[in-house]
Amino acid sequence: MNIGAIQKELLTALLTIYAEGEAAIICNWIMEHHTAKTNVERRMNAGLLLPATTILAIHTATAALLQHKPVQYVLGETSFMDLKFYVDENVLIPRPETEELLAYLVENCQLPVNHNYKVLDIGTGSGCIPICIKKRMPFAEITSLDISHGALQVAIKNAATHGVEVQFVHQNFLDESKWQTLASFDIIISNPPYIPLSEKAKLDKHVTAWEPGTALFVADNEALIFYKKIAAFGQKKLSCGGRIFVEMHQDYALATKKMFEENGYETELKKDINGNDRMLMAW
Repeated sequence: MNIGAIQKELLTALLTIYAEGEAAIICNWIMEHHTAKTNVERRMNAGLLLPATTILAIHTATAALLQHKPVQYVLGETSFMDLKFYVDENVLIPRPETEELLAYLVENCQLPVNHNYKVLDIGTGSGCIPICIKKRMPFAEITSLDISHGALQVAIKNAATHGVEVQFVHQNFLDESKWQTLASFDIIISNPPYIPLSEKAKLDKHVTAWEPGTALFVADNEALIFYKKIAAFGQKKLSCGGRIFVEMHQDYALATKKMFEENGYETELKKDINGNDRMLMAW
């Protein structure tokens, strides 16, 4: 089977569950990953016959995609802040909004690169946040927490791949009795679970069927539970002059801001590229 034929076959299959634009993007990712050729190169070599192993790999990927498995899990990788990260079903697939959260942090922490910040990352998932911080602030001492053993294994793997040192800790941050084991921090950053369970039905199947629910959802009557705990933790463990950065649900941005302010913080909301209030800084 040649490149042109199998690419057409893949795209036709994807169009049964994806819109045209998204299907084309996913098709390109799969084909480039398995043929090591760009879209232009594939067009120029459409008649090139592929090895049986490559054909099998593309067919296997197609079958997984038709089960609504996200392409990032199918490929076992995703891009975040221009770096490649391994991902599987133990972790959320990093989103562009979280890249904006990282940029927001860097924008507001303009000290010399050799400043030894003490940083706490709550709910590390794939480790994309602490690894990217360490790349930009190499002297930072970073502690990253997650309740999931599986997620921590993914994060440890990614830290090793990128050659950075992060202290990964298995901990349920909502359990305040565990806070005594943690030091004080100059920066606290988190992209915690914040989607109310009642909104689950609105999400795409490739999210609800594959991504870890514990990293996505909170009870409807506890939409701000993680932010309340972060505010309380900061009262005890945020160093003088320290800052908190969180990603949040746009519908709860004003409520989150008010809650932090009621706990003695000054705050600033930050809009994402789409004009939605999705980030908050507190100090």
